[in-house]
Amino acid sequence: MFGTLLGVAGASAVVSAGYQTMAPTGQWYGRTFAGLARGTKKLALTYDDGPNDPHTLRLLEVLAQHNVRATFFPIGRYVRQRPDIVRELARAGHAVGNHTFSHPNLIFVSAQRTRKELAECQQALLEATGKPSRLFRPPFGGRRPGTVQVARALGLEPVMWNVTGHDWSAPPADIIVAKVSGQIRGGDVILLHDGSHARMGADRSQTVIATDQIIAKYKAEGYEFVTIPEMMEKEAVSSEFSALR
Repeated sequence: MFGTLLGVAGASAVVSAGYQTMAPTGQWYGRTFAGLARGTKKLALTYDDGPNDPHTLRLLEVLAQHNVRATFFPIGRYVRQRPDIVRELARAGHAVGNHTFSHPNLIFVSAQRTRKELAECQQALLEATGKPSRLFRPPFGGRRPGTVQVARALGLEPVMWNVTGHDWSAPPADIIVAKVSGQIRGGDVILLHDGSHARMGADRSQTVIATDQIIAKYKAEGYEFVTIPEMMEKEAVSSEFSALR
């Protein structure tokens, strides 16, 4: 009986460990940023897998119309193809983060390969924008023991999410909006996609439409859209205030 219990406990631990490698808000393998305390009237829009012509540029137009700044996590090999789009992102005041050079699932690669992926993406971003990034988002959310340490050794802060629009399969905009709306509680980091790791030119038109609707909906409800660095700064100030109390 005791052996059976140990076996069940061991299996449960393995399942939990596996879950934590992909869980957006999991913290087992190192602290990552995934939003503010629930109820805060701030939201952060984030976009993965760009730059992607023409949809990243169309997204820029929508964000400018609403006077909203977002955070983009482009793939390094696409940055090399279209550095002009990434420059436009930075010029417009959006935050730009590191999403690796070729978008591997970091669960299955060595620490050396992880470092190479991040360093090459950093170099591509530096060449495109003139300044290095300090943000990192692992492809697919995948990380294992050591992934976060490698990122931090390169001066990168890992960023996850706690709300997703499930837009990678390009569903209609109303479905994306419904998915997001069902998860919003305030203080959220929203995951969307302006590109695809599979190819440049993926159709993200529905994400662009959904972004317009999400911003309009939540601005009308009194929410403020901020970049990830702005949200992190808010968290740091709150933590300092709490420590003084």
